[in-house]
Amino acid sequence: MKQVFIKTTLILLLVGSLMACQENGDYKEAMKDGAYQISAQTKLTDVMIHDIFSPPVASRIYAYSSIAAYEVAVLADSSYQSMMGQLNGFEKTNFDTSVEIHYPLASLAAYYKVATALIFSEEMMNAHYNTALKEIKSKGIPSKVFENSLALGESVGQHVLDYTKKDNYHQSRSFEKYTIRNDPGSWQPTPPAYMEGIEPHWSKIRTLTLDSANQFISAPPTVFSSDSSSQFFSEAKEVFNIVSNLTKEQKDIAFFWDCNPYKMNVKGHVMFAEKKITPGGHWMGIAGISSKTANLDWKGTSEALAMTSIALFDGFIACWDEKYRSVVIRPETYINRFIDEDWLPVLQTPPFPEYTSGHSVVSNAAAETLTHLFGDSFHFVDSTEVAYGLPIREFNSFRLAAEEAAISRLYGGIHYMPAIVNGATKGTHVGNHLLAKVKTRKDENNSAIAAKSEEIK
Repeated sequence: MKQVFIKTTLILLLVGSLMACQENGDYKEAMKDGAYQISAQTKLTDVMIHDIFSPPVASRIYAYSSIAAYEVAVLADSSYQSMMGQLNGFEKTNFDTSVEIHYPLASLAAYYKVATALIFSEEMMNAHYNTALKEIKSKGIPSKVFENSLALGESVGQHVLDYTKKDNYHQSRSFEKYTIRNDPGSWQPTPPAYMEGIEPHWSKIRTLTLDSANQFISAPPTVFSSDSSSQFFSEAKEVFNIVSNLTKEQKDIAFFWDCNPYKMNVKGHVMFAEKKITPGGHWMGIAGISSKTANLDWKGTSEALAMTSIALFDGFIACWDEKYRSVVIRPETYINRFIDEDWLPVLQTPPFPEYTSGHSVVSNAAAETLTHLFGDSFHFVDSTEVAYGLPIREFNSFRLAAEEAAISRLYGGIHYMPAIVNGATKGTHVGNHLLAKVKTRKDENNSAIAAKSEEIK
């Protein structure tokens, strides 16, 4: 009995000692990397695929959720700079940090607060959040600190949600639908679903950094003509010829960057949607992969996700502004009318006008931002599409990845070259404007991530 008592006492002392260590601050080491931030984003992507959000709307959800997480990093580390006062209409406010807070947990709480409020399937996001909280509780964070952290995350998240309410999104839900024009050169719905034009008023959404949706207006598209000697016919014939003679590599590239959440399949009399990631979701995946590759902590990860999401958000607004101004006919429609009535593109044509290419704009906007953060020659393995049945692709820079994403739309048969080239230019302007307007580090050069990236090469 004496030995049993001694062993029991020793066990209790050991447990008490471990708890004391946790109470003395060992728990502060928990969640130091960006794993929980990346996991939350991955789940958000899954939910948005389930809910079938359009690419522009998905970019809005990514942006506000990521901004909320980043703003907690600012409170945790004085070397970071708040986006309040830098983003359009994002008013400054103060948060109570006088109590002890576990900031990585607060950042996660802010992310889930905003993300859950902006999606449809809240129960899916809440279930993922609750599972994460149970795991985090086991890391020994004192109950009071745990509660303080969730409260701060709630407060920051609510401030961001208040910010979302003034961006004209909810008002735009009641705007009129796009009216199909009768002129032969304008966009028409395409098979198999002949869906109406998506988000025709997206240019009216408040930008985050751009002065206006048309700040970087593109050169006018090629003048429409059905004449076989015209420039427009030549551009359409280029699409026709490329698609008719694709190499395996070109076809692989087209499918890798497809990112079409609207893909409809027809079997007999049944039509059903094949749910896919959006182009913004793909680039947010790249931002997460790069953060992990660079061994960033949770603050650096939050910074990378926030900056990338802002580039995507403004990129979509700038792109959609041009799409519904020029309303250019898609290659599928043109080629079927004037070249070959039986021709089909490799990829399913998305339900909105052709000019400029959305992939070209947002990919280049994101690439400029990520290049600034991680460096010009950053090698990464893009496994974003593995979950959707596609293999990995490797890139030696973000700009090379953006270049491939842009040209993939020609290989897919859904864009003419001017939309790709001019879209890439627009995206580069959007990304550089963001970097000029928003500073996330007090030293104003955001050099910390790029320097760390150089170390791991």
